[in-house]
Order: sequence, then structure tokens, then C-alpha cells
Amino acid sequence: MLQPPPIVLSFAANDPSGGAGIHADILTIASLGCHPLSVITAITVQDTVGVEDILALDPEWVADQARAVLEDMPVNVFKIGLLGSVEIIAAIAEVISDYPDIPLILDPVLASGRGDELANEEMVQAMRELLLPQVTILTPNSLEARRLAQDDDDDDSYLLDFDQCAERLLQMGCEYVLITGTHDYTSRVVNTLYNSDGIVRSDEWQRLAGSYHGSGCTLASAIAASIANGLSVDESVYEAQDFTWRALKAGFRPGMGQHLPDRLFWADDENTDLNKDKS
Repeated sequence: MLQPPPIVLSFAANDPSGGAGIHADILTIASLGCHPLSVITAITVQDTVGVEDILALDPEWVADQARAVLEDMPVNVFKIGLLGSVEIIAAIAEVISDYPDIPLILDPVLASGRGDELANEEMVQAMRELLLPQVTILTPNSLEARRLAQDDDDDDSYLLDFDQCAERLLQMGCEYVLITGTHDYTSRVVNTLYNSDGIVRSDEWQRLAGSYHGSGCTLASAIAASIANGLSVDESVYEAQDFTWRALKAGFRPGMGQHLPDRLFWADDENTDLNKDKS
């Protein structure tokens, strides 16, 4: 009997547009040769323009989904996206605490690309207290990093630089923090990986035109899949950035809003090569 591929369990919300959330995770994880397991945290009403509404699931249903597959299959990596409620955060934190040896990648989804609020301050605090101490790699953009890193004494928290944000988030318990520069007004996107020793690596990427729905989900899921495939954290972070950048470059705009990454860009490349061979 053939051995199963590495398994990644994703906790995320349903996105009807197929651009972000659990759809992005499944496509990315499968594209990188892993088997995706999905635990739905919430149902959303959204399209490529923005999020109109969220229905968080019962936290017991979330926990039961996870425990059902965890008791059946060997999971290599956890990936967490949109959470939905404080109660769901607590439920997931309790589940994953029973599996401390499984790496955890957390994409702290706090707002949509349009700016729709997806996590209130109680949820942010619950993430800090219950999830960050269990996180292997946290993958915030600059806005998320500053919001997570702020404290009650920070009236000017938005002025925190990447190094300050990373230091605070590491002190909250994360093993690694990857802060992405997608929301900064720079000619190139700079993504920086930190651990307790400081900067592990910093990578620059060409800034692509347009905006993309599901880029953060893609990056975090690609890191999870790369770790599940046996790469080191350092290697996984680079390979995931490369995969995400190429998926964005091959992206398409099916609706009236943002572009969607093409997580199967390599299939088009293979078809192109096959067509060249036939000519």
C-alpha cells in the first residue's frame, strides 16, 4: 500500500468566492503535494470586493471537526486562519494544546483586503493569550503585526517598526514571526523572518500591480505544506514566498474586485511546455 502524503490540518472560514479562507488553503496545500484536512470555523458572505457578513460556528462543532480527523489520521502541521469568535479561539487552543509536537502556522486574519473588520479587540486579546504561546510561525502583514503587538500604553502603536513588533510578538510566545511588507508603500515587498536571536532572513520581491484576495492565506498554507514536506523553517519560509509570488503573478480577476492567486500556476507551465514539445 502506498504511504499517504504529508497531512496539513487547516482551521479556516468558508469563502464563497474561492479566493481566500479554506479554499485557498486546500488549493495551496494540495498544490504542494500534501493532503489537506479542513475544519470550518465560520461561514462568510463575501466576494472578490469584500466581506459582507460572518456566521461563526458553534465552538463545539469546530472542536469536534478537528478531533474527529486527529483521532483518525496523523497530522504533520496545523494552519490557522480566520477564527470567528473568542469561543472558537479558546476551543482551537484547547485542541492543539493536546498536540504540542505538531508545528502551528498562524495567519492572524484581522481584516479583509477592503478593510472589513474580522476580529474585535476581545478576539485579538484571546489570540495573544491562548494561541501565540503555541505558535511556531506567525505570519502577519505590517498592519496585523502592529495591532497584535500594541499594548494599553501605546497611544502611538502604529509607529512601531518591524523589529519592535517582532520583539513583542516573540515575547508573547511565538517561536518565529514572519512580517510581510505587502501593505507598505515601497517599490519592492520586503518580508522579514525573526526569532529570539533577531533577523533570520529578509527577502525582497517585485511588487506586482493590483491587489490580491487570499495572498496571506496562500503564504501561510505554503509554509505549512513546506514544513510538512520536511523542509526547515528557513527553507520553508523562502519556498512559500516563491510559491506565493508566482501564484500572484499568474493571478486572474474573475469578478469586480481583487485578483485571485492561481495556486495551480505550475500546471499551466507544464501545459505550455507540453505544447512547445508538440510544435
